[in-house]
Amino acid sequence: MPESDDGFLLDRLIHEPGRLAILTVLSSVADADFVFLQRTTGLTKGNLSSHLTKLEDAGLVTVEKRFVRKKPNTNVALTKDGAERVARHWDQLERLRALSQRDETLP
Repeated sequence: MPESDDGFLLDRLIHEPGRLAILTVLSSVADADFVFLQRTTGLTKGNLSSHLTKLEDAGLVTVEKRFVRKKPNTNVALTKDGAERVARHWDQLERLRALSQRDETLP
């Protein structure tokens, strides 16, 4: 998404609640496995998988499928671009919140 000075524009890919939850969790860890993301976000397996596909296609996350002790394991990490875009999104939300605050000095 191109940068804009308009504080009202939000990144619609990120703003969707499920994807924002995934990206927020990933912002606070180096990486996470599918089960951890499912538990922390409360998303179903299908919803989480669908959101991860969209985020991976957009280059915001990397998804690595591997085996751990002969069991399938999906590991997800935020990309540099993903980290920058989610941080920018939270900054935009903060600017919107600040704009909505009523000036206490006005009658």
